[in-house]
Amino acid sequence: MGDPMRIRATTAGDVVEVKILMRHDMETGQRKDAAGKVIPGHFIQNLLVKSNDKVVLDGLFGPSVSKDPYLAFKFKGGAKGDKISVTWTDNKGDTRTDQTVAS
Repeated sequence: MGDPMRIRATTAGDVVEVKILMRHDMETGQRKDAAGKVIPGHFIQNLLVKSNDKVVLDGLFGPSVSKDPYLAFKFKGGAKGDKISVTWTDNKGDTRTDQTVAS
């Protein structure tokens, strides 16, 4: 399991802007270590963001995404006080869920 994500959710009317910094090494499976052995791929595959248990973003990542990915997006229909939860799952089956409250 990775380190905690940094999540911010701010509202302007009924629009919520979500900013997420995910802590993950995101190895592509193409780099080699000092001994010349290939470092196995280890990257986030699925990302699910919910607002009060309603899915607002369901995304797929791959090995081309950089280390510690940052994602920002907006959605309509939110309000201050909504619980925003973010869950990622990587190709090794590790998962992490963190949440915040929209302000």
